[in-house]
Amino acid sequence: MRIGYGYDIHQLVENRKLILGGVEIPCSLGLLGHSDADVLLHAISDGLLGAAGLGDIGEYFPDTDPKYKNSDSAELLGIVHQKIQAAGYVIINLDCTIFCQIIKINPVKLEIKKNISRILGIDIQAVNIKAKTMENLDAIGQNKAIAAACVVLIQK
Repeated sequence: MRIGYGYDIHQLVENRKLILGGVEIPCSLGLLGHSDADVLLHAISDGLLGAAGLGDIGEYFPDTDPKYKNSDSAELLGIVHQKIQAAGYVIINLDCTIFCQIIKINPVKLEIKKNISRILGIDIQAVNIKAKTMENLDAIGQNKAIAAACVVLIQK
């Protein structure tokens, strides 16, 4: 068994969609990034790659490559999943935390879990999503950013 950890943070800006876990969430602000800036799927991707010893998403999908401009992070996670499968690993579980002040995650948590479960082909019970505010502190607490972290367990 191998453990991986992923983390991502993106700035909140106007005129962008807010996508978390592959789910578009109604909000006046969205996340700024080269792709759709889905911090949760980016954290999961990095956690999976790290657990398998395969580097990080920046190595596979660099923000300097126009091919990935506005790319769907769900598709990128699917590619990451194929890479860890090719290396002989299966996912045991994911434990994810979204750090966000601007919206409540609980109303969309089940939809996010279902989406991640579908992308990775794993049981929904293997996907845990938690949300934390930053109590109005730092960039996240002041609605300037959203971050996500994920711990993953994989097995050969």
